[in-house]
Amino acid sequence: MRTADLEPIPVGDHRLHGARAPLDLAAVGWDEEEWTASGTAASPSGAEAAYAVRVLVRRPAAASASGTLCAEWLNVSSGAEAAPEWTYLAEELVRAGHAWAGVSAQVVGVSGGAGSVAVDGGAPPAAPGLVGADPERYGHLVHPGDAWCHDIYVQVSRAVRDLVSATLVLAVGESQSACMLARHLTSHHGTDVHGPFDGYLIHSRAGALPPLEPAGVQHTMAEVLAQEPAPLPDGVAPTVVVQTETDVLGRMRSFPARQPDGPTLRTWEVAGTAHADKFQIDAFEELLGCPTPVNRGQQAFVLRAGLRALESWARGGAAPSSAEPLVVRDGAYAVDELGNVLGGVRTPAVDVAVERLSGFAPEGASLICQLFGSTTPLPAETLRSRWGTAEQYLAAYARATEAMIAAGFACPEDRQAILSEARPGVLTGDQDPS
Repeated sequence: MRTADLEPIPVGDHRLHGARAPLDLAAVGWDEEEWTASGTAASPSGAEAAYAVRVLVRRPAAASASGTLCAEWLNVSSGAEAAPEWTYLAEELVRAGHAWAGVSAQVVGVSGGAGSVAVDGGAPPAAPGLVGADPERYGHLVHPGDAWCHDIYVQVSRAVRDLVSATLVLAVGESQSACMLARHLTSHHGTDVHGPFDGYLIHSRAGALPPLEPAGVQHTMAEVLAQEPAPLPDGVAPTVVVQTETDVLGRMRSFPARQPDGPTLRTWEVAGTAHADKFQIDAFEELLGCPTPVNRGQQAFVLRAGLRALESWARGGAAPSSAEPLVVRDGAYAVDELGNVLGGVRTPAVDVAVERLSGFAPEGASLICQLFGSTTPLPAETLRSRWGTAEQYLAAYARATEAMIAAGFACPEDRQAILSEARPGVLTGDQDPS
């Protein structure tokens, strides 16, 4: 059983920045630490190679720690490392007291290479990785290639588990990282009886799995999407899969790999959501240059509930709620009178809708815009016909909120945040429909 060695990196620019305003960790009594994690990893074919990668650790004071560690497989689809699950889950992580680690599992994030998505719609530019972007700070890092990424992820997560004295470790990741976790769960989870992961939160996976080893130095989304669809194993470890409209019928094409819930598997397909959304991009939306406003669905609340349910399940609690799948007929989504999809995990934004929320962008939109879906305003007269007065709309929205919480798809602590997203002004003309 191998564990990475950890050496601290001095405080400085860790180059892991999201579009949303960063959480003030000091204000909530949390610490942030950056470490070099090094060791010798094995590939699936048995080849060994030395590595030295980075891991960013955020954790509460020991007195308020839950004993749970969420190890996020950092996403490298843009060519630079990102932590989308931290963005979506930070509120739940902090209030629950779960430590978080962002693991530099893939070679592109460390040593550089090409991303999978370009903002301008062209070919993804070459990215320098941490080493090229800041050689003074990260020049000592070395990643042998993605053939070794799974063992690196295991060893680093194990080391952080020991660092923070965690009694439970959850693997979390979104998009390309979710694909890698799906492969990990399928092929690597049971290969080491001392593996650190007690559960998996797999967010926006493709229907296909990455190959065991990449054709070249790095795994790419193109390589993933070229594979045949494959279901996930059941009976291995508690697993919650959260999928958006884009993931099921869009670019990620998970529909052919749909499978029923089982003893250790729950899949939540969330209505009115996109692979990425306004919550994730925040004020940087205009930089995408999309032809319509990006998706403004409420998947963040569903993801927080998913993490809470998974953590309890992995500790021996009840299984999470099961959800109906999104309704697909003849290869397309079935929709209601306003154009919002039927079925799936329901949120007030779709059950008491004032706009059309889709996982798809208009035809001809760039790849990045396709991933961010769209939001289409609806005429005020249509909304008044549907919901009546602003007061009646608010009452219906509140009922939908309570139903979402009661069904287990939102945390009670998020009640006020969900209610605050109601938009009665759209019915009265006092609020911009966009």
